[in-house]
Amino acid sequence: MVDLWNVIAAERGALADDLAALTDEQWKARSLCTDWTVRRVVGHLTATARLTPRRFVSSFARSGFSINRFANNEIDKHLGPGNVATLANFRGVQDLTTSPPGPKQSWLGEVIVHAEDIRRPLGIAHTYPGDAVQEVAEFYKTSNALIGTKTRISGLSLMATDADFRHGTGEEVAGPMLSLVMAMTGRSSTCDDLTGPGVETLRSRGR
Repeated sequence: MVDLWNVIAAERGALADDLAALTDEQWKARSLCTDWTVRRVVGHLTATARLTPRRFVSSFARSGFSINRFANNEIDKHLGPGNVATLANFRGVQDLTTSPPGPKQSWLGEVIVHAEDIRRPLGIAHTYPGDAVQEVAEFYKTSNALIGTKTRISGLSLMATDADFRHGTGEEVAGPMLSLVMAMTGRSSTCDDLTGPGVETLRSRGR
């Protein structure tokens, strides 16, 4: 079992260190979370870390129960006036263990997947703890909450080439555990790292 909050804190810190070296243009770059720039993804990570169940419910209600409006309103609260402030706000939540309602594994997935949303377009390599990435995959494979992974991978057989992970039946999709997780969460471009007859089906179900 992963020491969840310690891993989350470590990954937030590692991402903050990478962000400290970004240029202004890189902060403006489009992330793999295609509606958001790098800067807005960082704002989202900060906002999520500061949410409690009570704050989530009240803010969601004020947003008219629109998940997109809610997410963007929360980002706007935590961006600050510029990139330096955005990074400082993110560093300020590194060790927090607050979260919205929901399974705690989803917040581990949040920090890993969104960190890759930032790093991959910028060409930044990072090695995540293998057991943490696998725990995220185990969580997502049976979940449709918000990102629809269970439906996305239906009818496919997933196999990690660098971890003891297999799931499902059907056309095979094989590749590195991290790339599988990213594809499972709808990041179609990461299907370039995968092989097998089910890859194009998985790609078509992403964004």
